[in-house]
Amino acid sequence: MAGTACAVLQLNAGAAPAHSDSNMRLAPLTSPPDVAPQLMPVQLQIKGQDHALTLDTRTTLLETLREHLALAGTKKGCDHGQCGACTVLIDGRRANACLCLAVVLDDHEITTIEVLTNGIELHPMQRAFLQHDGFQCGYCTPGQICSAVGMIGEARAGMPSHVTLNLVAPTAHLSDDEFRERMSGYMCRCSAYAGTGNG
Repeated sequence: MAGTACAVLQLNAGAAPAHSDSNMRLAPLTSPPDVAPQLMPVQLQIKGQDHALTLDTRTTLLETLREHLALAGTKKGCDHGQCGACTVLIDGRRANACLCLAVVLDDHEITTIEVLTNGIELHPMQRAFLQHDGFQCGYCTPGQICSAVGMIGEARAGMPSHVTLNLVAPTAHLSDDEFRERMSGYMCRCSAYAGTGNG
């Protein structure tokens, strides 16, 4: 069977094309039209304040926070939703800011690392990271703290993870396995601790 297929391929290799070049009509190459950016108004709720902006529809939440609102605590890591450094909370749920378009978040409550701090008083999760040395170079720390706050909220709401045994409990018991599962997905780039690659 294979020999027959090879023979057919060799015969066809020398055969003349079914259509000569003179009969082929190719469409002329044209440049794509120069499309102007599409702008839309958006209103984001951050720390109890409404921020009215006019943004290019392609602007991500990460770009909006860092470049339009000067909230640089949310870090840009891989920009592909893989490292977790840009994690924020949207209506209390964890999300990668680099994957969210800002214009679809109109009137949604955004929580960043800056929002967690009440004036000069740190959030309990921020204090815990400091007291237990839960950071190394610190680049991914804001995303991890926001993720940890979201994780606690999810567990209190009874949202199961991949390792949850009791799927009908009103709250999820945060065992060591639960913590590891729910906080997985962060990639260390400073390589300052053993087991790099998964925070």
